[in-house]
Amino acid sequence: MHYVYIVECNDGTLYTGYTTDIKRRVKEHNEGKASKYTRSRLPVRCVYSEEYSNKSEALKREQEIKKLSRPKKLEIILLS
Repeated sequence: MHYVYIVECNDGTLYTGYTTDIKRRVKEHNEGKASKYTRSRLPVRCVYSEEYSNKSEALKREQEIKKLSRPKKLEIILLS
């Protein structure tokens, strides 16, 4: 399976990403091995995810979410 996820960083910011294993990816973020953005904002916690059967759909959705404003992202999280 393929996943799009949103993590909340220690400073309250949101980071959106793609993975095939959410648990492993969040662990990588918290070890400072996943992205430059989250590296200085640890720890992170997963607050939202969506599951897809193929990579292209997941990556398309990741880009859609990344373009959303913070209020729209929070709305997605709250409605889940």
